[in-house]
Amino acid sequence: MSTSTPTTPSHSTDDSRRHLRIAAEEAYAPQAVIDEYRRLLDAQGGDAGFRSLWSYYLLNRTVHTELFRSRITDLEDRRLSDMADLGIDHQVLSLATPGVELFELPLARELAAMTNESIADACRRHPSRFSGLAAVALQDIDFSVKELRRAVRHLGLKGVIVNSHTRGEYLDAPKFEEFWATAAELDVPVYLHPNTPSDGLIGPLLDAGLDGAIYGFGVETGMHLIRIIFSGVFDRYPNLRLVVGHLGEALPFWAFRVDHFHRVQDGTGRYPWRPSLQQPPSHYLKTNIWLTTSGMAWEPAIMFARQVAGADRVLYAMDYPFQVAPSEVAVHENLPIEDHERRTLFETTACKVFGLAQPRLVEGAQVRGSGHVAGCGSPSAATGR
Repeated sequence: MSTSTPTTPSHSTDDSRRHLRIAAEEAYAPQAVIDEYRRLLDAQGGDAGFRSLWSYYLLNRTVHTELFRSRITDLEDRRLSDMADLGIDHQVLSLATPGVELFELPLARELAAMTNESIADACRRHPSRFSGLAAVALQDIDFSVKELRRAVRHLGLKGVIVNSHTRGEYLDAPKFEEFWATAAELDVPVYLHPNTPSDGLIGPLLDAGLDGAIYGFGVETGMHLIRIIFSGVFDRYPNLRLVVGHLGEALPFWAFRVDHFHRVQDGTGRYPWRPSLQQPPSHYLKTNIWLTTSGMAWEPAIMFARQVAGADRVLYAMDYPFQVAPSEVAVHENLPIEDHERRTLFETTACKVFGLAQPRLVEGAQVRGSGHVAGCGSPSAATGR
């Protein structure tokens, strides 16, 4: 493990900053999952989006892809060294997109459970450095509910990752109701992470080379997020917490127009299958949804999202190892906000949303090594919203 001092990515030194940097959307995949992705690619399996995304990372031999592969499967020296170099104190780990939903059963169940064991083990070894989210296999709802309970209650994981659609199905479908009910009962957040668009959506995006992170992720996941809101799930489960990356996949920007046409259409009978919401759609951005800054290290967008959703509903993420850049940490450190707001962005909100024990910082001490974040094997001090 590297013992080097973290690169200082801000106007203030690590000795003077009064907050930890918790990164909330940081990907991991066990080698067994990567091997199965490769087998699926070799067999021309999976959907078009999967083949487009993972053929780049697994079949190309470039400096970038080789480095990515060394990072995505590592939960020890490589990752910890990168965190030190980047100035990241703590990562919330989750299974990389598209998870295990593209595999047939029982392989999907086996890989989800194995991933959860692997993440939990890393959290026990490094409780101040890692927390984790559970992987599930939503093509099997019964298994997913049981595995989420096991991951939270017995492995100490802090929530669940859903890599957007499951074979073209979305979480607003009635078949997923027990999944939402379980997350609400356990009082843990659901992280809605992007996936490449399904075969029914991807065509024009793939034709133009826009299917992945450049645009397709946002199209697919933004639509999924609106579908979840319009399903009324937050009215049915008021304590439910949903976290979404990339500053809400453009939904904060669209909030006014979505509210307007929801108001125009509601009650007209045009969409009889859609429940009436108790509040305007944008309301749930301020009560049940949190936005991470993953992949969006851009001051105007961050400040706008904070204005729309609330400063306490936007939290930091890097999107490691898909994006790895000290300059992106610097953007967040240099935002035109007060020190207490910076701590909210980097530390406090993550602790509340994911139920991490609030770190204690020693006055005058270097942040690194002076704070503690409860990891997967540690009891949580709070699960407050």
